[in-house]
Amino acid sequence: MTSPHHPAAPDLEGRRVLVTGAASGIGAAIAARLADSGAEVHLLDRDEEGVAKVAAQVHGTAHVADLTDEAAIAALDLEVDVLVNNAGIQHVAPIEDFDPARFRTIHALMLHAPFLLARRVLPGMYARGWGRLVHISSVHGHRASAYKSAYVSAKHGLEGLSKVIALEAADKGVTSNTVCPGYVRTPLVEGQLADQARSHGIAEDEVLDTVLLARTPLKRLVEPEEVAEAVAFLCSPAATSMTGTSLNLDGGWTAA
Repeated sequence: MTSPHHPAAPDLEGRRVLVTGAASGIGAAIAARLADSGAEVHLLDRDEEGVAKVAAQVHGTAHVADLTDEAAIAALDLEVDVLVNNAGIQHVAPIEDFDPARFRTIHALMLHAPFLLARRVLPGMYARGWGRLVHISSVHGHRASAYKSAYVSAKHGLEGLSKVIALEAADKGVTSNTVCPGYVRTPLVEGQLADQARSHGIAEDEVLDTVLLARTPLKRLVEPEEVAEAVAFLCSPAATSMTGTSLNLDGGWTAA
């Protein structure tokens, strides 16, 4: 698996990269793109078969762990130069019907785990005087949608976490930024269609135009490779002065 756009400059030659949620979708595309940039790529996911397959394609190393388990995070070897926090799940339901345990799980994976990973990788990055943290947030880190209380609040929190890291790391050669796509063509989005149809009381084939892309001027899904290119840019020399920022790939959603 390689980036379909163009050969990448070896900006990350000699750098170790960890991408979470790398068994498919955005994470797999990021792993491929950063491998093209010369990085030694480590791919983490709870899907053992999926992450092993992608790791083989990008000549990386697969790791299997459940990021909602603090002990599993503590057991990881996290001497890396680049951390890409990508792992995420979704659940769609009105607040009064939203299972509190599911809410806690989403926050554990999408906010608490990035915090735990960051506190593990930052000391090594500080000691080496170079590091990049890229958090795959979402347009939902800046805008809300009904029936997504856990996801939206976790992404808003991730935006804040990234900014705090940026401030603390600014004089140590380490940057922290978020990439905020709209709806991306991934299994996560495809898996929402039935839930969204049920919550909104519409047919499943109406969800894409009526719900997902309703607020997006650019009427198409974002491709995973587009997100991967944004991550590669934030890790490149051209983005050395970018920290504490959000790079929006939302088709104009936040322009309104």
